[in-house]
Amino acid sequence: MSFLNVSQSVTGRRWVGPATEIARAADAMAQQTELPSAVCQILARMGVATEEADAYLAPTLRDLMPDPRSLRDMENAAMRVLAAVENRERIAIFADYDVDGGSSAALLLTWLRDLGRQATLYVPDRIDEGYGPNDAAMADLAARHDLIICVDCGTLSHGPIAAAKAADVVVLDHHLGGETLPDAHSVVNPNRQDEDGALAHLCAAAVVFLLLVEAGRQMREAGTKGPDLMALLDLVGLATVADVAPLTGVNRAFVRQGLTVMARRDRAGLVALADVAGMDTAPTPYHLGYLLGPRINAGGRIGQADLGARLLSTADPHEAAALAERLNTLNADRRDIEASVRAAALTQAEERGTQGALAWAAGPDWHPGVVGIVAARLKEATNRPSVVIGVENGIGKGSGRSVSGIDLGAPIQRLAAEGLLEKGGGHKMAAGLTVAEDKIETAMARLSELLAKQGADALGPADLRLDGSLMPAAATIDLLAQIDAAGPFGAGAPAPRYAFAGMRIFFAKRVGETHLKITFGEAGGARMDAIAFGAFDGPMGQALLDHGGASFHLAGRLDLNTFRGRQSVQLRLEDAAPA
Repeated sequence: MSFLNVSQSVTGRRWVGPATEIARAADAMAQQTELPSAVCQILARMGVATEEADAYLAPTLRDLMPDPRSLRDMENAAMRVLAAVENRERIAIFADYDVDGGSSAALLLTWLRDLGRQATLYVPDRIDEGYGPNDAAMADLAARHDLIICVDCGTLSHGPIAAAKAADVVVLDHHLGGETLPDAHSVVNPNRQDEDGALAHLCAAAVVFLLLVEAGRQMREAGTKGPDLMALLDLVGLATVADVAPLTGVNRAFVRQGLTVMARRDRAGLVALADVAGMDTAPTPYHLGYLLGPRINAGGRIGQADLGARLLSTADPHEAAALAERLNTLNADRRDIEASVRAAALTQAEERGTQGALAWAAGPDWHPGVVGIVAARLKEATNRPSVVIGVENGIGKGSGRSVSGIDLGAPIQRLAAEGLLEKGGGHKMAAGLTVAEDKIETAMARLSELLAKQGADALGPADLRLDGSLMPAAATIDLLAQIDAAGPFGAGAPAPRYAFAGMRIFFAKRVGETHLKITFGEAGGARMDAIAFGAFDGPMGQALLDHGGASFHLAGRLDLNTFRGRQSVQLRLEDAAPA
Protein backbone atom coordinates (compact mmCIF):
# COMPACT_ATOMS: atom_id res chain seq x y z
CA MET A 1 0.00 0.00 0.00
CA SER A 2 1.27 3.48 -0.83
CA PHE A 3 2.36 5.87 1.91
CA LEU A 4 -0.13 8.75 2.48
CA ASN A 5 -2.09 7.14 -0.38
CA VAL A 6 0.38 8.57 -2.91
CA SER A 7 0.32 6.05 -5.74
CA GLN A 8 1.49 8.62 -8.31
CA SER A 9 3.28 11.79 -7.27
CA VAL A 10 3.86 14.80 -9.50
CA THR A 11 7.00 13.03 -10.73
CA GLY A 12 5.10 9.78 -11.35
CA ARG A 13 6.37 7.83 -8.35
CA ARG A 14 4.65 5.75 -5.71
CA TRP A 15 5.51 6.58 -2.13
CA VAL A 16 6.42 3.61 0.05
CA GLY A 17 6.72 3.79 3.82
CA PRO A 18 8.77 1.61 6.16
CA ALA A 19 7.82 -2.07 6.25
CA THR A 20 5.93 -3.25 9.31
CA GLU A 21 8.79 -5.49 10.47
CA ILE A 22 11.24 -2.58 10.26
CA ALA A 23 8.94 -0.36 12.32
CA ARG A 24 8.64 -3.12 14.93
CA ALA A 25 12.40 -3.65 15.03
CA ALA A 26 12.93 0.10 15.46
CA ASP A 27 10.46 0.24 18.36
CA ALA A 28 12.13 -2.72 20.05
CA MET A 29 15.58 -1.17 19.61
CA ALA A 30 14.41 2.15 21.06
CA GLN A 31 13.07 0.38 24.16
CA GLN A 32 16.23 -1.68 24.70
CA THR A 33 18.87 0.94 23.92
CA GLU A 34 17.25 4.29 24.79
CA LEU A 35 18.54 5.59 21.46
CA PRO A 36 16.39 8.27 19.80
CA SER A 37 13.53 6.93 17.71
CA ALA A 38 14.85 8.55 14.53
CA VAL A 39 18.19 6.74 14.93
CA CYS A 40 16.50 3.40 15.60
CA GLN A 41 14.42 3.76 12.44
CA ILE A 42 17.60 4.21 10.39
CA LEU A 43 19.45 1.32 12.03
CA ALA A 44 16.48 -1.03 11.62
CA ARG A 45 16.20 -0.11 7.95
CA MET A 46 19.91 -0.84 7.51
CA GLY A 47 19.47 -4.26 9.11
CA VAL A 48 21.53 -3.42 12.18
CA ALA A 49 20.70 -5.68 15.13
CA THR A 50 20.14 -4.13 18.56
CA GLU A 51 23.33 -5.64 19.96
CA GLU A 52 25.31 -4.14 17.03
CA ALA A 53 23.90 -0.62 17.38
CA ASP A 54 26.70 0.91 19.46
CA ALA A 55 29.42 -0.42 17.16
CA TYR A 56 27.54 0.74 14.05
CA LEU A 57 27.18 4.27 15.43
CA ALA A 58 30.92 4.51 16.13
CA PRO A 59 32.68 2.85 13.17
CA THR A 60 36.42 2.58 13.71
CA LEU A 61 39.22 1.34 11.53
CA ARG A 62 40.44 -0.74 14.44
CA ASP A 63 37.24 -2.80 14.33
CA LEU A 64 36.49 -2.76 10.60
CA MET A 65 39.90 -2.68 8.89
CA PRO A 66 40.48 -5.82 6.81
CA ASP A 67 43.84 -7.53 6.68
CA PRO A 68 45.48 -6.16 3.51
CA ARG A 69 46.97 -9.61 2.90
CA SER A 70 43.46 -10.97 2.40
CA LEU A 71 43.78 -9.53 -1.12
CA ARG A 72 45.77 -11.56 -3.61
CA ASP A 73 49.16 -10.12 -4.64
CA MET A 74 49.05 -7.47 -1.88
CA GLU A 75 52.11 -8.68 0.00
CA ASN A 76 54.19 -8.91 -3.18
CA ALA A 77 52.99 -5.52 -4.41
CA ALA A 78 53.97 -3.82 -1.14
CA MET A 79 57.36 -5.53 -1.18
CA ARG A 80 58.00 -4.30 -4.73
CA VAL A 81 57.01 -0.72 -3.91
CA LEU A 82 59.20 -0.71 -0.79
CA ALA A 83 62.12 -2.11 -2.76
CA ALA A 84 61.76 0.74 -5.23
CA VAL A 85 61.80 3.24 -2.37
CA GLU A 86 64.81 1.67 -0.65
CA ASN A 87 66.81 1.34 -3.86
CA ARG A 88 65.89 4.82 -5.09
CA GLU A 89 64.40 3.41 -8.26
CA ARG A 90 62.57 5.61 -10.77
CA ILE A 91 58.82 5.34 -10.08
CA ALA A 92 55.91 6.40 -12.29
CA ILE A 93 52.26 6.54 -11.27
CA PHE A 94 49.70 6.02 -14.04
CA ALA A 95 46.34 7.25 -12.75
CA ASP A 96 42.77 7.48 -13.97
CA TYR A 97 41.46 11.02 -14.47
CA ASP A 98 38.57 10.94 -11.99
CA VAL A 99 38.44 11.67 -8.24
CA ASP A 100 39.25 8.07 -7.31
CA GLY A 101 42.25 8.02 -9.63
CA GLY A 102 43.44 11.45 -8.50
CA SER A 103 43.04 10.55 -4.82
CA SER A 104 44.86 7.25 -5.38
CA ALA A 105 47.76 9.03 -7.07
CA ALA A 106 47.85 11.69 -4.34
CA LEU A 107 48.00 8.99 -1.65
CA LEU A 108 51.12 7.50 -3.24
CA LEU A 109 52.73 10.84 -4.06
CA THR A 110 52.22 12.12 -0.50
CA TRP A 111 53.47 8.88 1.05
CA LEU A 112 56.54 8.86 -1.18
CA ARG A 113 57.24 12.54 -0.41
CA ASP A 114 57.12 11.75 3.31
CA LEU A 115 59.79 9.12 2.65
CA GLY A 116 61.93 11.60 0.72
CA ARG A 117 61.10 10.15 -2.69
CA GLN A 118 59.42 11.50 -5.80
CA ALA A 119 57.49 9.92 -8.64
CA THR A 120 56.39 10.86 -12.14
CA LEU A 121 52.64 11.44 -12.41
CA TYR A 122 50.96 10.43 -15.67
CA VAL A 123 47.24 10.90 -16.26
CA PRO A 124 45.99 10.10 -19.78
CA ASP A 125 44.00 12.64 -21.76
CA ARG A 126 40.35 11.54 -21.85
CA ILE A 127 39.86 12.54 -25.50
CA ASP A 128 43.21 11.74 -27.08
CA GLU A 129 44.06 8.59 -25.10
CA GLY A 130 40.87 7.46 -23.38
CA TYR A 131 40.56 5.50 -20.15
CA GLY A 132 43.40 3.43 -18.80
CA PRO A 133 46.92 2.55 -19.92
CA ASN A 134 47.77 2.64 -23.62
CA ASP A 135 50.69 1.07 -25.47
CA ALA A 136 52.54 4.28 -26.34
CA ALA A 137 52.35 5.86 -22.90
CA MET A 138 53.30 2.68 -21.07
CA ALA A 139 56.24 1.94 -23.37
CA ASP A 140 57.51 5.51 -22.94
CA LEU A 141 57.17 5.38 -19.14
CA ALA A 142 58.88 1.98 -19.01
CA ALA A 143 61.86 3.32 -20.96
CA ARG A 144 62.41 5.96 -18.28
CA HIS A 145 61.30 4.21 -15.08
CA ASP A 146 61.93 1.00 -13.17
CA LEU A 147 58.45 0.68 -11.66
CA ILE A 148 55.03 1.80 -12.94
CA ILE A 149 52.12 1.78 -10.49
CA CYS A 150 48.73 1.84 -12.22
CA VAL A 151 45.96 3.15 -9.93
CA ASP A 152 42.21 2.90 -10.61
CA CYS A 153 42.98 1.24 -13.93
CA GLY A 154 45.05 -1.53 -15.51
CA THR A 155 43.16 -4.75 -14.70
CA LEU A 156 42.08 -5.22 -18.33
CA SER A 157 45.18 -3.62 -19.89
CA HIS A 158 46.92 -6.74 -21.20
CA GLY A 159 48.45 -5.07 -24.27
CA PRO A 160 49.66 -1.84 -22.71
CA ILE A 161 51.21 -3.66 -19.76
CA ALA A 162 52.97 -6.02 -22.15
CA ALA A 163 54.31 -2.92 -23.93
CA ALA A 164 55.91 -1.84 -20.63
CA LYS A 165 58.22 -4.87 -20.51
CA ALA A 166 61.23 -2.70 -19.65
CA ALA A 167 59.73 -1.96 -16.21
CA ASP A 168 57.80 -3.77 -13.50
CA VAL A 169 54.11 -2.89 -13.32
CA VAL A 170 51.99 -2.99 -10.16
CA VAL A 171 48.22 -2.62 -10.64
CA LEU A 172 46.06 -1.25 -7.80
CA ASP A 173 42.50 -1.25 -9.07
CA HIS A 174 38.87 -2.09 -8.27
CA HIS A 175 37.24 -2.46 -11.68
CA LEU A 176 35.77 -5.79 -12.69
CA GLY A 177 38.48 -8.22 -13.79
CA GLY A 178 38.39 -10.50 -16.82
CA GLU A 179 39.04 -14.22 -17.13
CA THR A 180 42.79 -13.57 -17.38
CA LEU A 181 45.04 -10.98 -15.78
CA PRO A 182 47.69 -8.88 -17.54
CA ASP A 183 51.30 -9.99 -17.22
CA ALA A 184 52.11 -7.51 -14.44
CA HIS A 185 54.35 -7.94 -11.42
CA SER A 186 51.20 -7.89 -9.28
CA VAL A 187 47.52 -7.08 -9.69
CA VAL A 188 45.75 -6.09 -6.46
CA ASN A 189 42.04 -5.82 -7.07
CA PRO A 190 39.13 -6.96 -4.85
CA ASN A 191 37.13 -7.50 -8.05
CA ARG A 192 39.51 -9.98 -9.62
CA GLN A 193 37.56 -13.07 -10.62
CA ASP A 194 39.60 -15.22 -8.21
CA GLU A 195 38.74 -13.01 -5.21
CA ASP A 196 35.89 -13.92 -2.86
CA GLY A 197 34.16 -10.54 -3.20
CA ALA A 198 34.33 -9.70 0.52
CA LEU A 199 36.02 -6.36 -0.31
CA ALA A 200 34.33 -5.74 -3.65
CA HIS A 201 32.86 -2.49 -2.29
CA LEU A 202 36.25 -0.76 -2.00
CA CYS A 203 37.22 2.06 -4.35
CA ALA A 204 40.74 2.22 -5.79
CA ALA A 205 41.95 4.73 -3.20
CA ALA A 206 40.95 2.30 -0.45
CA VAL A 207 42.97 -0.43 -2.19
CA VAL A 208 45.96 1.93 -2.34
CA PHE A 209 45.49 2.72 1.36
CA LEU A 210 45.52 -0.99 2.17
CA LEU A 211 48.79 -1.30 0.23
CA LEU A 212 50.27 1.51 2.36
CA VAL A 213 49.06 -0.26 5.51
CA GLU A 214 50.78 -3.45 4.34
CA ALA A 215 53.92 -1.48 3.46
CA GLY A 216 53.87 0.04 6.95
CA ARG A 217 53.64 -3.42 8.49
CA GLN A 218 56.60 -4.62 6.44
CA MET A 219 58.60 -1.52 7.45
CA ARG A 220 57.85 -2.12 11.14
CA GLU A 221 58.90 -5.76 10.78
CA ALA A 222 62.19 -4.47 9.33
CA GLY A 223 62.63 -2.11 12.26
CA THR A 224 61.76 1.19 10.52
CA LYS A 225 58.86 3.58 10.92
CA GLY A 226 56.68 4.68 8.02
CA PRO A 227 54.64 7.84 7.42
CA ASP A 228 51.45 8.68 9.35
CA LEU A 229 48.71 6.94 7.39
CA MET A 230 45.80 8.35 9.42
CA ALA A 231 46.55 11.77 7.95
CA LEU A 232 45.80 10.34 4.49
CA LEU A 233 42.24 9.29 5.28
CA ASP A 234 40.77 12.54 3.92
CA LEU A 235 41.76 11.31 0.45
CA VAL A 236 40.28 7.85 1.03
CA GLY A 237 37.02 9.29 2.31
CA LEU A 238 36.78 11.72 -0.60
CA ALA A 239 37.32 8.98 -3.18
CA THR A 240 34.89 6.60 -1.48
CA VAL A 241 32.06 9.13 -1.65
CA ALA A 242 32.89 10.59 -5.07
CA ASP A 243 33.18 7.14 -6.66
CA VAL A 244 29.77 6.24 -5.19
CA ALA A 245 31.17 3.24 -3.31
CA PRO A 246 28.60 1.77 -0.91
CA LEU A 247 28.96 3.13 2.62
CA THR A 248 29.03 -0.25 4.30
CA GLY A 249 31.70 -2.04 6.32
CA VAL A 250 35.08 -0.37 6.42
CA ASN A 251 33.93 2.29 3.95
CA ARG A 252 31.85 3.85 6.75
CA ALA A 253 34.97 4.18 8.86
CA PHE A 254 37.00 5.54 5.93
CA VAL A 255 34.44 8.29 5.36
CA ARG A 256 33.77 9.07 9.04
CA GLN A 257 37.50 9.31 9.83
CA GLY A 258 38.23 11.03 6.53
CA LEU A 259 35.77 13.82 7.27
CA THR A 260 37.41 14.33 10.67
CA VAL A 261 40.84 14.65 9.04
CA MET A 262 39.48 16.96 6.35
CA ALA A 263 37.93 19.25 8.95
CA ARG A 264 41.44 19.96 10.27
CA ARG A 265 42.18 21.72 6.94
CA ASP A 266 45.72 20.34 6.70
CA ARG A 267 45.70 19.42 2.98
CA ALA A 268 46.46 22.52 0.92
CA GLY A 269 44.54 21.38 -2.15
CA LEU A 270 41.33 20.53 -0.34
CA VAL A 271 41.48 23.76 1.69
CA ALA A 272 41.82 25.83 -1.49
CA LEU A 273 39.06 23.91 -3.27
CA ALA A 274 36.69 24.16 -0.31
CA ASP A 275 37.25 27.91 -0.23
CA VAL A 276 36.52 28.48 -3.94
CA ALA A 277 33.47 26.23 -3.64
CA GLY A 278 32.11 28.40 -0.84
CA MET A 279 32.13 25.70 1.84
CA ASP A 280 31.58 27.46 5.15
CA THR A 281 30.77 24.51 7.41
CA ALA A 282 32.48 21.28 8.44
CA PRO A 283 32.67 18.85 5.50
CA THR A 284 29.93 16.28 4.98
CA PRO A 285 29.43 13.51 2.40
CA TYR A 286 27.25 15.96 0.47
CA HIS A 287 30.16 18.39 0.16
CA LEU A 288 32.46 15.60 -1.05
CA GLY A 289 30.02 14.29 -3.63
CA TYR A 290 28.49 17.51 -4.94
CA LEU A 291 30.90 20.37 -4.29
CA LEU A 292 34.46 19.02 -4.22
CA GLY A 293 34.11 15.92 -6.41
CA PRO A 294 32.72 17.64 -9.54
CA ARG A 295 35.41 20.31 -9.40
CA ILE A 296 38.21 17.75 -9.09
CA ASN A 297 36.69 15.81 -11.98
CA ALA A 298 36.43 18.89 -14.18
CA GLY A 299 40.09 18.75 -15.19
CA GLY A 300 39.77 15.21 -16.49
CA ARG A 301 36.44 15.94 -18.16
CA ILE A 302 37.14 19.06 -20.21
CA GLY A 303 40.54 20.43 -19.19
CA GLN A 304 43.98 19.09 -18.32
CA ALA A 305 43.70 15.54 -17.01
CA ASP A 306 46.25 15.74 -14.20
CA LEU A 307 44.91 18.88 -12.49
CA GLY A 308 42.92 16.95 -9.87
CA ALA A 309 45.79 14.69 -8.82
CA ARG A 310 48.17 17.65 -8.69
CA LEU A 311 45.74 19.63 -6.53
CA LEU A 312 45.29 16.77 -4.08
CA SER A 313 49.01 16.05 -3.79
CA THR A 314 50.57 19.51 -3.63
CA ALA A 315 51.90 20.85 -0.34
CA ASP A 316 52.24 24.40 -1.71
CA PRO A 317 49.27 26.66 -0.76
CA HIS A 318 49.97 29.03 -3.65
CA GLU A 319 49.99 26.25 -6.23
CA ALA A 320 46.86 24.81 -4.60
CA ALA A 321 45.03 28.14 -4.85
CA ALA A 322 45.87 28.50 -8.54
CA LEU A 323 44.84 24.92 -9.34
CA ALA A 324 41.60 25.27 -7.36
CA GLU A 325 40.64 28.44 -9.24
CA ARG A 326 41.33 26.77 -12.57
CA LEU A 327 39.26 23.71 -11.65
CA ASN A 328 36.43 25.91 -10.43
CA THR A 329 36.35 27.72 -13.79
CA LEU A 330 36.47 24.43 -15.70
CA ASN A 331 33.59 23.11 -13.62
CA ALA A 332 31.44 26.08 -14.61
CA ASP A 333 32.30 25.41 -18.26
CA ARG A 334 31.49 21.74 -17.75
CA ARG A 335 28.02 22.62 -16.49
CA ASP A 336 27.27 24.57 -19.69
CA ILE A 337 28.49 21.75 -21.93
CA GLU A 338 26.59 19.17 -19.89
CA ALA A 339 23.32 21.10 -20.11
CA SER A 340 23.48 21.15 -23.91
CA VAL A 341 24.28 17.44 -24.23
CA ARG A 342 21.72 16.49 -21.57
CA ALA A 343 18.87 18.23 -23.38
CA ALA A 344 19.72 16.53 -26.69
CA ALA A 345 20.24 13.09 -25.11
CA LEU A 346 16.98 13.17 -23.13
CA THR A 347 15.02 14.19 -26.23
CA GLN A 348 16.60 11.44 -28.33
CA ALA A 349 16.10 8.75 -25.69
CA GLU A 350 12.45 9.71 -25.25
CA GLU A 351 11.88 9.57 -29.00
CA ARG A 352 13.50 6.13 -29.14
CA GLY A 353 11.40 4.98 -26.17
CA THR A 354 12.39 4.37 -22.56
CA GLN A 355 10.18 1.40 -21.74
CA GLY A 356 12.70 -1.27 -22.70
CA ALA A 357 15.66 -2.56 -20.70
CA LEU A 358 18.03 0.24 -21.74
CA ALA A 359 17.81 3.99 -22.29
CA TRP A 360 20.51 5.28 -24.61
CA ALA A 361 21.47 8.16 -26.84
CA ALA A 362 24.36 8.96 -29.18
CA GLY A 363 25.27 12.17 -30.90
CA PRO A 364 28.02 13.76 -32.97
CA ASP A 365 30.63 15.75 -31.09
CA TRP A 366 29.05 15.23 -27.68
CA HIS A 367 31.93 15.93 -25.34
CA PRO A 368 33.25 12.63 -23.92
CA GLY A 369 33.96 14.39 -20.64
CA VAL A 370 30.26 14.84 -19.83
CA VAL A 371 28.64 11.69 -21.24
CA GLY A 372 28.94 9.93 -17.87
CA ILE A 373 27.13 12.72 -16.03
CA VAL A 374 24.43 12.82 -18.72
CA ALA A 375 24.05 9.03 -18.51
CA ALA A 376 23.41 9.45 -14.78
CA ARG A 377 20.73 12.07 -15.49
CA LEU A 378 19.13 9.80 -18.10
CA LYS A 379 19.11 6.94 -15.60
CA GLU A 380 17.42 9.13 -13.01
CA ALA A 381 14.79 10.26 -15.51
CA THR A 382 13.95 6.76 -16.78
CA ASN A 383 14.88 4.39 -13.93
CA ARG A 384 16.68 2.32 -16.54
CA PRO A 385 20.33 1.45 -17.12
CA SER A 386 21.49 4.23 -19.42
CA VAL A 387 24.30 4.75 -21.91
CA VAL A 388 25.29 8.03 -23.59
CA ILE A 389 27.80 8.04 -26.46
CA GLY A 390 29.66 10.91 -28.10
CA VAL A 391 30.72 10.23 -31.69
CA GLU A 392 33.68 11.76 -33.46
CA ASN A 393 35.53 10.61 -36.58
CA GLY A 394 33.57 7.36 -36.75
CA ILE A 395 34.32 6.35 -33.16
CA GLY A 396 31.89 6.49 -30.26
CA LYS A 397 33.10 6.95 -26.70
CA GLY A 398 30.40 6.33 -24.15
CA SER A 399 29.61 5.92 -20.51
CA GLY A 400 26.87 4.03 -18.74
CA ARG A 401 25.15 4.16 -15.37
CA SER A 402 22.93 1.48 -13.87
CA VAL A 403 20.12 1.21 -11.35
CA SER A 404 20.13 -0.81 -8.16
CA GLY A 405 19.97 -4.55 -8.79
CA ILE A 406 21.08 -4.44 -12.43
CA ASP A 407 24.74 -5.24 -13.26
CA LEU A 408 25.95 -3.10 -16.17
CA GLY A 409 29.69 -3.83 -16.07
CA ALA A 410 29.49 -7.55 -16.86
CA PRO A 411 27.29 -7.13 -19.99
CA ILE A 412 29.56 -4.35 -21.25
CA GLN A 413 32.56 -6.66 -20.87
CA ARG A 414 30.66 -9.38 -22.70
CA LEU A 415 29.96 -7.03 -25.62
CA ALA A 416 33.68 -6.30 -25.84
CA ALA A 417 34.43 -10.05 -25.82
CA GLU A 418 31.86 -10.56 -28.59
CA GLY A 419 33.55 -7.93 -30.75
CA LEU A 420 30.70 -5.42 -30.68
CA LEU A 421 32.80 -2.95 -28.73
CA GLU A 422 36.40 -1.96 -29.33
CA LYS A 423 36.80 -1.95 -25.57
CA GLY A 424 34.61 -1.75 -22.52
CA GLY A 425 34.60 -2.39 -18.80
CA GLY A 426 33.61 -1.08 -15.43
CA HIS A 427 31.63 -2.36 -12.48
CA LYS A 428 28.00 -3.06 -11.60
CA MET A 429 26.83 0.55 -11.41
CA ALA A 430 29.03 2.27 -14.01
CA ALA A 431 30.90 1.37 -17.17
CA GLY A 432 32.74 2.90 -20.11
CA LEU A 433 32.98 1.83 -23.72
CA THR A 434 34.48 2.57 -27.11
CA VAL A 435 32.51 1.49 -30.18
CA ALA A 436 32.68 1.96 -33.94
CA GLU A 437 29.92 4.29 -35.13
CA ASP A 438 28.47 1.69 -37.49
CA LYS A 439 28.12 -0.81 -34.62
CA ILE A 440 26.36 1.43 -32.11
CA GLU A 441 22.80 0.33 -32.96
CA THR A 442 23.74 -3.36 -32.94
CA ALA A 443 25.74 -3.06 -29.72
CA MET A 444 22.97 -1.23 -27.89
CA ALA A 445 20.39 -3.78 -29.06
CA ARG A 446 22.57 -6.59 -27.74
CA LEU A 447 23.16 -4.74 -24.47
CA SER A 448 19.42 -4.22 -24.06
CA GLU A 449 18.91 -7.96 -24.63
CA LEU A 450 21.45 -8.84 -21.91
CA LEU A 451 19.99 -6.33 -19.46
CA ALA A 452 16.48 -7.65 -20.08
CA LYS A 453 17.64 -11.04 -18.81
CA GLN A 454 18.27 -9.29 -15.47
CA GLY A 455 14.77 -7.81 -15.47
CA ALA A 456 15.67 -4.28 -16.51
CA ASP A 457 12.74 -4.16 -18.96
CA ALA A 458 10.24 -4.80 -16.15
CA LEU A 459 11.21 -1.78 -14.05
CA GLY A 460 8.53 0.83 -13.43
CA PRO A 461 9.04 4.33 -12.09
CA ALA A 462 11.30 4.16 -9.06
CA ASP A 463 9.38 4.03 -5.79
CA LEU A 464 10.18 6.83 -3.37
CA ARG A 465 11.01 5.12 -0.10
CA LEU A 466 10.21 7.08 3.04
CA ASP A 467 11.25 6.54 6.65
CA GLY A 468 8.16 8.21 8.08
CA SER A 469 6.42 11.55 8.38
CA LEU A 470 7.29 14.72 10.26
CA MET A 471 5.76 18.09 11.05
CA PRO A 472 7.84 21.27 10.58
CA ALA A 473 7.98 21.89 14.34
CA ALA A 474 9.69 18.52 14.83
CA ALA A 475 12.38 19.18 12.24
CA THR A 476 14.91 20.63 14.66
CA ILE A 477 18.68 20.92 14.72
CA ASP A 478 18.67 18.40 17.60
CA LEU A 479 16.82 15.88 15.41
CA LEU A 480 19.30 16.46 12.59
CA ALA A 481 22.19 15.83 15.00
CA GLN A 482 20.57 12.54 16.07
CA ILE A 483 20.17 11.50 12.44
CA ASP A 484 23.77 12.41 11.60
CA ALA A 485 24.94 10.10 14.38
CA ALA A 486 23.73 7.17 12.26
CA GLY A 487 25.77 8.34 9.23
CA PRO A 488 27.70 8.78 7.11
CA PHE A 489 25.04 8.51 4.43
CA GLY A 490 25.45 7.85 0.73
CA ALA A 491 25.40 4.96 -1.69
CA GLY A 492 24.24 1.79 0.05
CA ALA A 493 23.27 3.75 3.17
CA PRO A 494 20.79 6.43 2.10
CA ALA A 495 19.95 9.28 4.44
CA PRO A 496 16.43 9.09 5.87
CA ARG A 497 13.69 10.63 3.79
CA TYR A 498 10.56 12.06 5.42
CA ALA A 499 7.14 13.20 4.24
CA PHE A 500 5.44 16.37 5.40
CA ALA A 501 1.71 15.78 4.97
CA GLY A 502 -0.88 18.35 3.92
CA MET A 503 1.44 21.35 3.80
CA ARG A 504 0.50 24.80 2.57
CA ILE A 505 3.01 26.68 0.43
CA PHE A 506 3.49 30.25 1.62
CA PHE A 507 6.33 31.24 -0.70
CA ALA A 508 7.67 29.80 -3.95
CA LYS A 509 10.45 31.18 -6.13
CA ARG A 510 12.47 29.93 -9.05
CA VAL A 511 16.20 30.02 -8.27
CA GLY A 512 18.53 30.07 -11.24
CA GLU A 513 17.26 28.17 -14.27
CA THR A 514 16.18 24.86 -12.75
CA HIS A 515 15.93 25.13 -8.95
CA LEU A 516 12.96 25.95 -6.70
CA LYS A 517 12.87 27.46 -3.22
CA ILE A 518 9.71 27.34 -1.10
CA THR A 519 8.50 28.03 2.41
CA PHE A 520 5.84 25.65 3.70
CA GLY A 521 3.99 24.73 6.87
CA GLU A 522 0.62 24.56 8.55
CA ALA A 523 -1.77 27.45 8.75
CA GLY A 524 -0.94 29.14 12.04
CA GLY A 525 1.84 26.64 12.75
CA ALA A 526 5.58 26.28 12.29
CA ARG A 527 7.10 26.91 8.87
CA MET A 528 10.30 25.75 7.21
CA ASP A 529 12.20 26.31 3.99
CA ALA A 530 12.86 23.80 1.25
CA ILE A 531 15.14 23.75 -1.78
CA ALA A 532 14.47 21.51 -4.80
CA PHE A 533 17.50 21.25 -7.06
CA GLY A 534 16.65 20.61 -10.70
CA ALA A 535 12.91 20.90 -9.98
CA PHE A 536 12.26 22.54 -13.34
CA ASP A 537 14.00 19.72 -15.21
CA GLY A 538 10.75 17.82 -14.51
CA PRO A 539 7.13 18.64 -13.65
CA MET A 540 7.60 19.34 -9.92
CA GLY A 541 8.95 22.86 -10.26
CA GLN A 542 6.02 24.30 -12.18
CA ALA A 543 3.46 22.31 -10.15
CA LEU A 544 4.62 23.89 -6.89
CA LEU A 545 5.28 27.32 -8.35
CA ASP A 546 1.65 27.36 -9.58
CA HIS A 547 0.26 25.85 -6.35
CA GLY A 548 -2.78 28.14 -6.32
CA GLY A 549 -3.19 27.78 -2.57
CA ALA A 550 -3.59 24.00 -2.71
CA SER A 551 -2.06 21.76 -0.07
CA PHE A 552 0.69 19.27 -0.94
CA HIS A 553 2.44 16.33 0.62
CA LEU A 554 6.18 17.08 0.40
CA ALA A 555 9.01 14.56 0.65
CA GLY A 556 12.77 14.85 0.98
CA ARG A 557 15.77 14.79 3.26
CA LEU A 558 16.62 17.16 6.09
CA ASP A 559 19.59 19.42 5.65
CA LEU A 560 21.42 21.99 7.78
CA ASN A 561 21.38 25.42 6.17
CA THR A 562 23.88 28.05 7.29
CA PHE A 563 23.26 31.66 6.26
CA ARG A 564 25.14 34.62 7.73
CA GLY A 565 26.15 32.56 10.72
CA ARG A 566 22.59 31.42 11.48
CA GLN A 567 21.77 27.73 11.25
CA SER A 568 18.36 26.27 10.42
CA VAL A 569 16.94 22.98 9.17
CA GLN A 570 15.69 22.95 5.60
CA LEU A 571 14.14 20.26 3.45
CA ARG A 572 16.04 19.08 0.40
CA LEU A 573 12.83 18.54 -1.53
CA GLU A 574 12.69 15.50 -3.84
CA ASP A 575 9.02 14.95 -4.59
CA ALA A 576 5.50 16.25 -4.02
CA ALA A 577 1.90 15.10 -4.37
CA PRO A 578 -1.44 16.87 -4.10
CA ALA A 579 -2.86 16.39 -0.60
